[in-house]
Amino acid sequence: MDAKTDIKTLQHFIGGNWVDADDGGTFEVLNPLDDSLYCHAAKGTGNDMRKAVSAAKSACATFRDTTPTQRERWLLRVAELMEDRQKELVDCLIDEIGSPVQKAMFEFNKGLTMIRAAAGLCRQVRGETIPSDRPGTMSMSIREPLGVVAVITPFNVPLIKTTRLVANALALGNTVVHLPSEMAPHLTVIFAEIIAEAGISAGAYNVVTGLGVEIGDDLTGHTDVDFVTFTGSTVVGQHINEICAKNKTPSTLELGGKSPTVVLADADLDKAMPLVARSIFMFGGQACIGSSRFYVEHPIFDEFVKRFSAIAGKVGMGDLRDPDTVIAPIISDRQRQRVKDHIADAIANGATVAAGGEFEGNRCQPTLLTGVTEKMTVCKTETFGPVTAIYPVDSYEEALEKANDTVYGLSSAIFTKNIDRAFHFARNIDAGMCHINGPTIHDEAHVPFGGNGESGVGREGTDADMEAMTELKWVTVQL
Repeated sequence: MDAKTDIKTLQHFIGGNWVDADDGGTFEVLNPLDDSLYCHAAKGTGNDMRKAVSAAKSACATFRDTTPTQRERWLLRVAELMEDRQKELVDCLIDEIGSPVQKAMFEFNKGLTMIRAAAGLCRQVRGETIPSDRPGTMSMSIREPLGVVAVITPFNVPLIKTTRLVANALALGNTVVHLPSEMAPHLTVIFAEIIAEAGISAGAYNVVTGLGVEIGDDLTGHTDVDFVTFTGSTVVGQHINEICAKNKTPSTLELGGKSPTVVLADADLDKAMPLVARSIFMFGGQACIGSSRFYVEHPIFDEFVKRFSAIAGKVGMGDLRDPDTVIAPIISDRQRQRVKDHIADAIANGATVAAGGEFEGNRCQPTLLTGVTEKMTVCKTETFGPVTAIYPVDSYEEALEKANDTVYGLSSAIFTKNIDRAFHFARNIDAGMCHINGPTIHDEAHVPFGGNGESGVGREGTDADMEAMTELKWVTVQL
């Protein structure tokens, strides 16, 4: 701690020890609300990453042999310590990444669920007996941890992603090297402190903070890394996919999205509108599962836009610790410019701003666009802000066709009272997730979370991670 400024300087957590960067370097982390200095963090080097992988590799031999009771007890203790440090974690989510308090509390409670679900996973690691054609032979499969798991998490939901991916890997007997977003290192350091206090074996969990563009390849390309799980942009995900393919390293990638919501003429708008707003405005639209496309049948199109615009004009943009505040600051200057460019391009090419369209400080007003065409960037490209386009359609069939007209395939939703169309949509939408009469933003610890196409590879969740982060071994016994 710097006594003069009361600004923290964060260290790596490697092999159970808190250490500076190999060359002593640090980088600044800014509060996205006003770009003030939030903290300094160790700026990891390739050597730091190699030390972390080595520590995780060394810990594998003993950690994989820990009992379900031990891992279960550790993880439940992590949940208890998280509850003890709730205020600190929530404050960090507010000040480090700009979460409104309601979103911070949502993420904290979801994180607790992820940890406790992982504790239950400890007892689900099992194989099966297998019939054999050889007389007098007992044939079976056993499931074993892969080894060292590389976890790379994003800035927008750092606690949810950390608790899910790290806890599931540990529950299955793997060790972890964690590279958090350079915009959310403090949250991860607090979690590492909790892990250490819970008594998990030294080296089982390691954290290296730094710039992914500089040290990400040192992690994902390391020959001692046995599995990679990444959440972030499609461009970076493709790069990681190529590295993993070259090394034959299995991976899960949760990437970008352009998630559609279909609203049919028979939808109950009184129930739908609050959920529709949640789909795009939560955390200022900085969510890969946010709905940035709405396809609304003509008979209710004008009423839908009118109601949506009224909601957009009332969405809270006040103090982040005010429970009525919804809109978060856009995380960085580069991302703010991206959002501004998308809106400006749409307007320049003839779109109509039905609500919002301007920035207030580092926050973008909830923005609704109509008249969007394919020549506009916002039509097909992820904006990652509180910006969405509303399109009129003549029929359900047209809505489904346009909803599938994308390279992405993460989340989707449909609002209708017609059960046949609802399930037809669920079966025919090319997306990893579909919600009927619910928002595109939804997640639970045990569900298969992930997308198709440019939205990623594989699924996350307790059951999915058990499949991904372990491998089966065939064993026979000659009787």
